[in-house]
Amino acid sequence: MNLHHRAAALLALAGLALPCAAASPAAATPRAVQAPAATASAISSTAAPANAAPVFPDDPVRVAVEQFLLRQTAGLPGKASIQVVPPSGGRAPDCQQPEPFLPAGASPWGRVSVGVRCGGERPWIRYMQARVSVLSDYYVAARALAPGEPINATDLELRQGDLAALPRAVVTDPSQVVGAVTANRIAAGSPMRGDLIKKAISVRQGQTVTVTVEGESFQISSEGKVMADAATGHTVQVRLRNGQVVNGLVRGTDTVVLQQ
Repeated sequence: MNLHHRAAALLALAGLALPCAAASPAAATPRAVQAPAATASAISSTAAPANAAPVFPDDPVRVAVEQFLLRQTAGLPGKASIQVVPPSGGRAPDCQQPEPFLPAGASPWGRVSVGVRCGGERPWIRYMQARVSVLSDYYVAARALAPGEPINATDLELRQGDLAALPRAVVTDPSQVVGAVTANRIAAGSPMRGDLIKKAISVRQGQTVTVTVEGESFQISSEGKVMADAATGHTVQVRLRNGQVVNGLVRGTDTVVLQQ
């Protein structure tokens, strides 16, 4: 009897048995580990489907205000950017048939307070705040200009900026000022403004001009004397040879067209 058999016999008398060999790793069957039900539920609620509706639907009043401001800025030079400030304390009460409007004298750019008329059985008005930026080209003086000095294209320098941060009468089209004269001193680099310029005088008081009346197929001309200084495009009174005083539109340095 070898040593192993002798040890087995002694252990059998004691009521014990030798330990079995460890199971081969290849015989072990792997088991999938499942997440607890609570964890799976939490994951599914977090990952909402792509086409699910947002938790807080968009405020129709904010949409109406944005569209209103887009229409108000459509005629402005440059590109408008609109940001409507949400009401403090969360969403405001429902507003039926919202009709936005600007208070009298309000500008459609910069910091804007937009009124909204709400319909229904008991109409009411609410106000929303918005920030409107308009990125546009504008012009500054390329050199210092003295009062009464004529303005040429070389006197202008192109810049770009937000109209909300510039003077309201800032010049955005050179044709607005070329040929005009300065009404005040303008420092070099200062924005050109419509209230700092005036049109050049085309006709002077007492000047003899040609007065014309134009129709679809005819033109009648006469002469008269201008009764006040006036620029091209402005209305002026003219005294005709027979003493009659008429109103006409200055067309150039020697012509006035009668208004019919």
